[in-house]
Amino acid sequence: MTPDPGDPGPLRARPPGAADPHAHGTARDLFVAAPDELRADVDAARAAGAAMRDDAATLVADHGRTLVRLERAHEVGHHPPAPAEPGGADADDPGVVRNTALSLLTQVATATATAILTLFLIRHLDPAAYGVFSLTIAITGLFLLPADFGISGSAARFVAEARRDPRARALIIADALRLKLVIGVVLAGALVAVAAPAARIFDTPALETPLRLAAIALLGQSLIQLFSGTFIAVGRLGSNLRLIATESAIELTASVALVLAGAGAAGAVAGRGVGYALGALFGLVVAARTFGRTAVAPGLRPRTSSRRLIRYAGALFVVDGAYTLFNQVDILIIGRLLGSASVGLFAAPLRLCAVLHYPGLAVSNAVAPRLARGDGNEPDIRSFSTALRGLIVLQVAIAVTILIWARPIVDLLLGSRYGEAVGVLRALTPYILLQGVGPLITVSVNYLGQARRRAPIAVAAVAVNLVIDIILIPRIGIIGGAIGTSVAYAIYVPGHFLICHRILRFDVRPIVRTCVRSALAGAAMALPLLYTLDGGIYLRGWLLGGGAALAAFCGVLLLTGEVRVSDVRKAAARVRASRTRAA
Repeated sequence: MTPDPGDPGPLRARPPGAADPHAHGTARDLFVAAPDELRADVDAARAAGAAMRDDAATLVADHGRTLVRLERAHEVGHHPPAPAEPGGADADDPGVVRNTALSLLTQVATATATAILTLFLIRHLDPAAYGVFSLTIAITGLFLLPADFGISGSAARFVAEARRDPRARALIIADALRLKLVIGVVLAGALVAVAAPAARIFDTPALETPLRLAAIALLGQSLIQLFSGTFIAVGRLGSNLRLIATESAIELTASVALVLAGAGAAGAVAGRGVGYALGALFGLVVAARTFGRTAVAPGLRPRTSSRRLIRYAGALFVVDGAYTLFNQVDILIIGRLLGSASVGLFAAPLRLCAVLHYPGLAVSNAVAPRLARGDGNEPDIRSFSTALRGLIVLQVAIAVTILIWARPIVDLLLGSRYGEAVGVLRALTPYILLQGVGPLITVSVNYLGQARRRAPIAVAAVAVNLVIDIILIPRIGIIGGAIGTSVAYAIYVPGHFLICHRILRFDVRPIVRTCVRSALAGAAMALPLLYTLDGGIYLRGWLLGGGAALAAFCGVLLLTGEVRVSDVRKAAARVRASRTRAA
């Protein structure tokens, strides 16, 4: 990245109150400034020491693995393996494997909590009350957009580029935190102010109190976005796991307790606020331990050049704004035209679908930061391509299952009151397929520094979704919203894929082959699923039909060469090795 002319950069920035060598300050000024400088230096030294320990541990582990490989090569009479090509990673790279595992564990934790809470609320709230809760989340999401203003993604990008400079990344985080607090407090107050007008617009008086309570969740969620993004950017997936798991557990516990106490939709929103508020405080503590106290002491004025941070955040704000509107426009239009009960029928399957993108998000958290350039690092193209192919295979299996088993899934998870959601779930199948690979592709564009190129794609997706909603929802109801979402996402994800290809110049032929082979495997998988639908699905049908479908899917992947037996053995060996190191 070309530095901005005149930008002093994080290494030349002075802490607040530090003496200017070109100015004649008094002795008192120097005395006041000294403790701040000393504390910042101590924090930077401590963070540098932690980074050195991590690097040393990684070096020792890599050296040990190298010795083992050399010894094995000598025993069998072969030369040691050639080094990986520039810009590529070894398939056995422990960093990718470990971070993917930690990130997947994070997504499992939050997905489990989200699924339990969603099913609990659907079962204990009628469609109208759940519609009020969903409208509250949708409106809060619109306020969360300016509350974040793209700062989380921008800070993550520059922290990833400065990951070898503890002091520089601490100053970036401090400036981002200062901006977050100022904007977040203002937007939380604005949300409280618009609660009554919003309730009148949607003709839902019960919406006013939940919206006011949502202001707490708004500020907490905004701060958690910042902390989570910076942990991921420097590969501290363990810290991110603790943060997300803590917030999810608190939100689940508080929401369930308040709803059982009879608080209804307002109780669900209040529980969400408690979870995000306490989660933000926990994130503040973890960030101080990870990056030093300098990172969580924002001060009144920026201590490093904030122009880069704000400039890139502005580009992300446009993209995030379009994406947020893309996610919420269906619920808002349905709520205005059809009422809160229809919102509940649409939002319930949509919220369940959100859980299905967590594997892709886990892989994205581990792989996407490796595409950031800086400090002599080149994008890890091989890991990106391999991860994308794996996600395509996984999402095809999920999408085919949901397309064919939509009715038994709705009956099992949502209950008989949500029968109209079956058509919504089927119409969302293309969205489910693409949302699994979407996080890896779209977040990678951010780390490549190409956020501005995302804006036209995001705006086009929102426009398509809006037009389809306006045309179809009045005519065919809530299924029209699902169709709009799927069509718009079919523009959004491929558009970002083209950006990645233009920047990284990777070979697309393996990805195309994976798509074809996965489609064949999905077709074979569909036969046992269709067979079990005859006469309804019971426990035996779930077990036998699901097992047969999985066997058919994996069998075609093996026959077509998409998955090889040697790959399975290597994956099993890596899992055993990870368990051994953990023990």
